[in-house]
Amino acid sequence: MVTTTEARRTTLARPDLLRSQAYYAGAWRDAASGETIAVTDPFSGETLAQVALVGEGEIQAAIAAAEAAFPRWSRTPHRERGALLRRWLELIERDKEDLARLITLENGKPLKEARAEVAYGAGFIEIYAEMAAGVLGEIIPPNAPGRRLLVEREPIGVCAAITPWNFPMAMLTRKIAPALAAGCVMVCKPASETPLTALALAALAEEAGIPPGVLSVLVSTPALFGDIVTASSAVRKITFTGSTGVGAKLMAASAPTIKRLSLELGGNAPLLIFDDADLDTAVETAMVAKFRNGGQSCIAANRIYVQRGVYEAFLAAFQARIGALKVGDGLDPATDIGPLISGRAVEKVERHLDEALAGGGRLVHGGRGDGSLLSPPTLVADVASDALLTREETFGPLAGVIPFKTYDQAIARANDTPFGLAAYVCSSRPDTIAQAGRDLETGMVGINTGLISTAAAPFGGVKSSGVGREGSHHGLSEYLNYKYLCQAGL
Repeated sequence: MVTTTEARRTTLARPDLLRSQAYYAGAWRDAASGETIAVTDPFSGETLAQVALVGEGEIQAAIAAAEAAFPRWSRTPHRERGALLRRWLELIERDKEDLARLITLENGKPLKEARAEVAYGAGFIEIYAEMAAGVLGEIIPPNAPGRRLLVEREPIGVCAAITPWNFPMAMLTRKIAPALAAGCVMVCKPASETPLTALALAALAEEAGIPPGVLSVLVSTPALFGDIVTASSAVRKITFTGSTGVGAKLMAASAPTIKRLSLELGGNAPLLIFDDADLDTAVETAMVAKFRNGGQSCIAANRIYVQRGVYEAFLAAFQARIGALKVGDGLDPATDIGPLISGRAVEKVERHLDEALAGGGRLVHGGRGDGSLLSPPTLVADVASDALLTREETFGPLAGVIPFKTYDQAIARANDTPFGLAAYVCSSRPDTIAQAGRDLETGMVGINTGLISTAAAPFGGVKSSGVGREGSHHGLSEYLNYKYLCQAGL
């Protein structure tokens, strides 16, 4: 029985956007086994839906439908593909409040952050709808008389996408939009913790007129889906956002079929605050880079290094801002930080906190939680340079601050990690900014800002943080092959 409170929390302007069936081959279907998986609200603990948990047969059927749809979709004129993406975008704009509410309900993030995610995710559809008409080839000057040398760009084919729970919409649209714009077809597996937003996007894509088989969204166990798509000769590309360990397994399993891969993997982002930094800018950068989405972001500032000259002043100002954060229900407009996604997430934050304090860290604000999924924003100073939170992604609202003396020391510590996704620098000196931008071993660097994500720029890392890029024209290229044509006898 649905309670009044539960009904009020899940009320949508468009109730038909709350889907529980899998979408593939142009139809909504239950799992053949009848099996489902519960999707719960991390704040209230209430069950939002019982979503179909598909098996091998359904995944193979989705791949077969995509393979059948690819020839026609890949030959659809670029402008027509772009027009369908624009129609999808219009429907997302129409239902943006419902989408934001779904994100908050299944993920827990504050509604204001969910709205920002909807806008961010829609941005990928917007730019790739325009780029769809601009997939251009090349004419190369002939190397001999009577020859013509051409390069055409062709869609890769059937693609499989695996997305995480922390950004249920944006992680999906930044994969789907360039793939469809390029002429590829997509079989998507969203995280089982947060599939409702993905299924709502599929419903809007169907309403927009995207043909059957071009886009499928279905929930399965990660191991089963991964095993099937890596082994399938029909799937020519896999795009994955998640842990480095899983990414490495997907890469190894894809080797026999020589698939294209885009892997956006784990991060361990450093934030370097130099003595010459503007204090207000440094604190704002740290607040955004650390506490956006409750710290549950692959580009969250996992290690905050502050130069000695500004160390105590930064801690005082940072503590004041952290102390003003409100933790609670994501549907409450006043909430700044919602619940973490699971009990395991809370346990990891508290393990990192305990280890940092045992290693000599000084608790400045916050501490352990109350046993719920609400993790208080916490600040620890004087953290050891080899503390656990400097080596593992915390993925929660725990800020560890480490002092440093010199530029070289800061860069050495920042680069002392197998990961290289993002880094942040706060300084007012152009030479420091330029040098740090070159010296940091990451795919992205935020300078005097903690908000670096945009659909217009290439997102991705180096080292163990992955291969490939998402966003911008570079993201479109990830779904295109190059074909060289050499014509003689002219």
